[in-house]
Amino acid sequence: MTDRSRRGFAAMCLILILALPHQALSVGGEQYVRFAGVKGGFPLSASGRSAPLCVSSNDYPGVLRIVSLFQSDIGNVTGVRPEIVRDSTPPSHDIVLIGTLGRSPLIDALVKEKRIDVSKIAGEWETFLVQPVDRPFPGVGRALVIAGSDKRGTIYGMLGISERIGVSPWHWWADVPVKHHKDLSVLPGRHTDGPPSVKYRGIFLNDEKPDLTNWVRGKFGNVPGGKDPPVPPGVAMYGHEFYERVFELLLRLKANYLWPAMWDNAFNEDDPENPERADEYGIVMGTSHQEPMLRAQKEWDRRYRKTLGSWNYATNPDALESFWREGIRRNKGYESIITIGLRGADDTPMAPGGPEANMALLEKIVGVQRKILAEEVNPDVTGVPQLWCLYKEVLDFYNAGMRVPGDVTLLWPDDNWGNIRRVPVAGERTRRGGAGVYYHFDYHGGPRSYQWINANPIAKIWDQMSLAKQYGADRIWIVNVGHLKGYEIPIEYFMDLAWNTDRWTGGNTGEYTRLWAQREFGPACAADIADIISRYSRYNGRRKPELLSPSTYSLTNYSEAESVVAQFNAAAGRAGLLYEKLPADARDAFYELVLFPARASALLNELYLYAGKNALYAKQRRSGANEMAARTRALFSADTALMGEFNRALAGGKWDHFMDQPHLGYTEWRDPPENSLRAIPLVERDIPGPASLGVAVEGSEASWPGTESGPTLPPFDRFNRQSRFIDVFNRGRSPFQFVARADRPWIKVSRGKGEVRTQVRLQVTIDWNRTPGGDAAGTVYISGAGGEVAVHAGISGPAGIDSASLVGFMEGDGVVSIEAEHYTGKTASGLSRWLRIEGYGHTLSGMRGSSAVDAPPATPGSESPSLEYRMYLLNKGNLDVDGVFGPTLNFIPGRGLRYAISFDGERPQIVTLVPQEYAAGDRNQDWARVVEDNARHSHTRHVIASPGFHTLKIWMVDPGVVLEKIIVDCGGLRPSYLGPPESFHRMPAKK
Repeated sequence: MTDRSRRGFAAMCLILILALPHQALSVGGEQYVRFAGVKGGFPLSASGRSAPLCVSSNDYPGVLRIVSLFQSDIGNVTGVRPEIVRDSTPPSHDIVLIGTLGRSPLIDALVKEKRIDVSKIAGEWETFLVQPVDRPFPGVGRALVIAGSDKRGTIYGMLGISERIGVSPWHWWADVPVKHHKDLSVLPGRHTDGPPSVKYRGIFLNDEKPDLTNWVRGKFGNVPGGKDPPVPPGVAMYGHEFYERVFELLLRLKANYLWPAMWDNAFNEDDPENPERADEYGIVMGTSHQEPMLRAQKEWDRRYRKTLGSWNYATNPDALESFWREGIRRNKGYESIITIGLRGADDTPMAPGGPEANMALLEKIVGVQRKILAEEVNPDVTGVPQLWCLYKEVLDFYNAGMRVPGDVTLLWPDDNWGNIRRVPVAGERTRRGGAGVYYHFDYHGGPRSYQWINANPIAKIWDQMSLAKQYGADRIWIVNVGHLKGYEIPIEYFMDLAWNTDRWTGGNTGEYTRLWAQREFGPACAADIADIISRYSRYNGRRKPELLSPSTYSLTNYSEAESVVAQFNAAAGRAGLLYEKLPADARDAFYELVLFPARASALLNELYLYAGKNALYAKQRRSGANEMAARTRALFSADTALMGEFNRALAGGKWDHFMDQPHLGYTEWRDPPENSLRAIPLVERDIPGPASLGVAVEGSEASWPGTESGPTLPPFDRFNRQSRFIDVFNRGRSPFQFVARADRPWIKVSRGKGEVRTQVRLQVTIDWNRTPGGDAAGTVYISGAGGEVAVHAGISGPAGIDSASLVGFMEGDGVVSIEAEHYTGKTASGLSRWLRIEGYGHTLSGMRGSSAVDAPPATPGSESPSLEYRMYLLNKGNLDVDGVFGPTLNFIPGRGLRYAISFDGERPQIVTLVPQEYAAGDRNQDWARVVEDNARHSHTRHVIASPGFHTLKIWMVDPGVVLEKIIVDCGGLRPSYLGPPESFHRMPAKK
């Protein structure tokens, strides 16, 4: 985008922002609110009056609390706060009647009189009805009934209207402004939502230090020290004032479940009001995978670590049983899901020896825990919600044969990097307790901690969590959200997908992001904002920022490193232009949700680009190496300033400390104590005074003069019409004049002469109207500072075929590079098929093999779905096909992850991507490499009998395989992270 087009884009957005009304919107939900009067609709607020809110004192305390929040939401939108009336109906033409079935006499009366039909919501989980009713009571003209099947159903009904009138779930946590509207109308008819697809949907505030903990300490202080409970000094106050903000956010997101912060804190004893408020709000509380029986690890450590050490049932059974019983007794009056089992302290195994040494002990522990639950909570222990999280070594116990009672929910973990390890098999799907998933948006652990910024494209979330739902893991979804801020869109997507998994598919992730942007910032530039968000999160998802290095992206091949930085900078630049044109009250939110992550990500990648150039230029003895070092240091200073701006200037310092997390300076899996350049060794060269010619070319790290073989540019062809670069650089301090000339009229050089101070980049292209036809070669001569270098260039291409008649892909530069969705043919087989996942993976999208649950492996060549890719190959002989796949694991027990591949009519090769016995984890170097790359590569060898057209087929064998890209290496593939850009192609005409 040029500067002029950027300015035009921003100006257009500003005009639209100011001209268009901010429409009522729920992301993906029914739009039943309007900002004007509606014939037959209910006037929630009109003519300077908001309808009173009527509620029964007999309703749940959480409902009564949210009624007050609902009152504030309406007041913030309209400027007119409605009156709250309890236990009666005021003489009014219009009222809003809010209540839970069985707890609201007025609503129950309407049900009894058959004025409203609640048969579709009664007895359902978290379901609500919104419906205008004419003349419900004497003296009342109309009532807008908001009726919930249960406590949270009623709450979601109110907050669903809040979202639709313009109060974002993130209005406090991300400073999204509330737009003013004087008129609010609810459309006539019945509006219902629920029950949710997943019963319990929540977050885990884990890896919360330094950002969240430092912010909490700065805003709420520390927990008062004392002996009862024994709280040491310096513990940040994660108290009810903080958690009420979290509870409100969860309810606005239609979530209902929370694992609280636990690195240094104990939810129940740091502030005794915490569990009371959670239950009042309707938030179901739990504890992490390593903290059973509603007891925080810190509660044990504060009491017993100095005397008894870390908890260990084998050595301290009596102390632990008493400790657990106290926890259950303390919280039995509150809605909870109780973690059972036992792991060691600090996310470690309980004891050495693995399943053989510990299975009997763990089975005994579970029995003891359930006995306590039966004695303290419910004699029918199957009525007490419980989970067993099969995390890390606990999964080994399960795989070794340990089973827990059928009423306990099995919580299957991902691999800490967003790849689900396991789904329930047929027998497990019939268990009363069901199954769930523990997922990660952030992680503190190997192979590298990632805790700084969002690197979670929602396309991958859909891919993995839709598999979980398809295979029956739908009782609990909980996600580790680290510091909370910075993960706004993946958190909300996760909750919306859990609420209605049918609404969101692999083909509409772009629609989701656009609707989300429209709700937050209006319709005018929603598509552009959504594109920025999708791009920065995808780019970060290629390789998480903490894993970047100066050599991640190639500096010499396919212009990769510079293209990546250009992509980041383009997104950040567009975001910056929008920010400058936004109304003042929207800028903080836009900065937090769009501009800062785009700008910070771009800056970091640019820093690594210049650090990489410093190393390469030093190797090539360029005088510009020192300039690259200086630019790297300047970008580090800019990064430091940007983090400071977020902490201290944004929203008047409201979010100070949320950018305390280091992200530069990693040397191991742990995050470094502070940002630094110590892990990036910058080279400073001693530059001689006299000028000295140097030449480097695309595709090589060598430089000339000084390398024995002469420089050769990668090949050109008339289909792909490449542009290649030659760098003319100085190895000294004094500038010099250079001349560049080609010995063939069809070779074009962007500059024929000029001055070189440090370096000049020349672009070499071909005038295809002047080429002799067929293969040809020429030379570009670079001279200056008393030296000359001859750079060879060649063109190639088949005779008798042109781009207009080609159908399929054309080999170029010794490769055929194909995006998976650009197939030239596709077949399905019954319910088995290839599904496109929009925005998935490194470059464009993914194609996922899908089949019915429990379907047997497909047999390639017969009933297997296939993708076909027609291509023209220039030579016969051996070639390698690199299939780039998503990092999906062997999630179906007893099965690996396989696909098949064939050229033309050859017998398909069945390829195992992930063996059935594959164990993801820190001791598996293949797994570590795959999650670092966020991709899996598979190589197959093929023999081509003759040049010409050939058809490559990819066959589905096992479901869940996601194909991103195909690279056919005909002998010219050069190293890079993302692979070559897609080859020239023409798709067949659509039928």
